[in-house]
Amino acid sequence: MEHQQIASFVVRFHLANIDVQNGKKKWRIKVTHVQEDIEILFETLDDAMYFMRNIIGDS
Repeated sequence: MEHQQIASFVVRFHLANIDVQNGKKKWRIKVTHVQEDIEILFETLDDAMYFMRNIIGDS
């Protein structure tokens, strides 16, 4: 029987600001790793994905 590993994440996006000149949105991204109960805030989706990839060992 294979060992099954599960990694669960909750990803929340909070609109932090909108630049009135160009309409660009700035997001705050909170990632929670459920199994370890770790919450980290990020400013970019790339950074959030990097964190999740490190948790699952796929970096």
